Amino acid sequence: MRSIVILATAACLFLTARGDAAAAPVVSNFKLANGLEVVVISDHRTPVVTHMVWYRVGAADEEPGHSGLAHFLEHLMFKGTEKNPAGRFSQVIGTVGGQENAFTSSDYTGYYQRISKEKLKMLMEFESDRMTGLVLTDDVVKPELNVVLEEQNMRVANNPGARLGEQMDAALYLNHPYGKPVIGWRHEIEKLDRAGALAFYRRFYTPNNAILVVAGDVTADEVKKLANETYGKVKRVAEVAPRKRPQEPEPTAARTVTLADPRVVQPSLQRSYLVPSSSTAKAGESEALEVLSQILGHGSNSRLYKAIVIDKGLAVSAGAWYQGTSLDDTKFGVNGVPKPNVTLPQVEDAIDAVIAEVIDKGVTADELDLAKTRLVADTVFAQDNQATLARWYGASLTTGSTVADVQSWADRVGKVTADTVRDVARQYLDKRRSVTGYLIKQITRAEDKRS
Repeated sequence: MRSIVILATAACLFLTARGDAAAAPVVSNFKLANGLEVVVISDHRTPVVTHMVWYRVGAADEEPGHSGLAHFLEHLMFKGTEKNPAGRFSQVIGTVGGQENAFTSSDYTGYYQRISKEKLKMLMEFESDRMTGLVLTDDVVKPELNVVLEEQNMRVANNPGARLGEQMDAALYLNHPYGKPVIGWRHEIEKLDRAGALAFYRRFYTPNNAILVVAGDVTADEVKKLANETYGKVKRVAEVAPRKRPQEPEPTAARTVTLADPRVVQPSLQRSYLVPSSSTAKAGESEALEVLSQILGHGSNSRLYKAIVIDKGLAVSAGAWYQGTSLDDTKFGVNGVPKPNVTLPQVEDAIDAVIAEVIDKGVTADELDLAKTRLVADTVFAQDNQATLARWYGASLTTGSTVADVQSWADRVGKVTADTVRDVARQYLDKRRSVTGYLIKQITRAEDKRS
């Protein structure tokens, strides 16, 4: 109970320090005539803005055989337009002390900058220019493909944990494109080219398939005026069809994937369950899965940590997570890292026992209250970070949620009951819906001879 009091007190102190709940950022949203959706998160404490453009397209929207194309195009978006040649956008942002970057996921691609508010129109001019004005030649495309291949080599090929994650996703998603890596399969990345990138760009990069999120020292009226003067001049170049992807069949068999690599220092176990996302779940299910992940595996008071690390002394760490923000069915995960001389099957059996107990007996009132308090406190504290809020709204809106859904999330979490948590555990934490991954050290011949 002490943890609940601390978290609740922290949330209250946070709001008190700001004056009252009304001091929280004011969120507005509207659409331009060309279909661009705009979200404004007003927060006037510092003269800084976070400017983000999100496109409703990601790796799961690629055609079969062209994995990695969405991420490759993200790289190419920095190669310039007729009006602003390659490097000029980044150079100007750096000169005025701004920050920029981009990211690609299975469901969306985003570009963002953080800069002083008086430079906002400049950002909008640059970003709106490359929304449909990208210019590509083989001279810039081919070297950038080598950059992406090196990124794949560094982040995946030379990272045993990432390689296991790829194999687990491929085993979990038998039919859905979430089963392919966002960065792409290497043999398909190698074949990406200028023509394919431009075709993808012209199909998906259009104002009616984008969301502009501006957070910081601005008002909705200011952003609307600037957006109309910049983005409002960008014409639609495509009519984007609804995002209908192949869906998963009902899972019927538990799967296990083992990856052995001589570079593994510490063996580990991961498991992913196929579960509903915030977009595909029935009312209350996604929120209950969030609460369940907290109870099972968040912090030293969680079920898994107390049972496996503290009580049984089998592991050095154990946890759980839920990836709720997703357009289609998503993942719920558990994991554990064994102590020396403890096997991965022993850790797996212990994890299974904890999950079975939750399914059989449910969760306690104290566990439920603590989990919900943590989640609501996270929501409150997120309001103190404009970039975090901008990401929250952008990711949510590109995966099927609305501004109202984001704003009501904490209230929905507050309504989760112990019965609902047990129900989602019973329905979805079924091993037939899962893939379990073992990451182990591969013994080399030299090591085998020494032993």
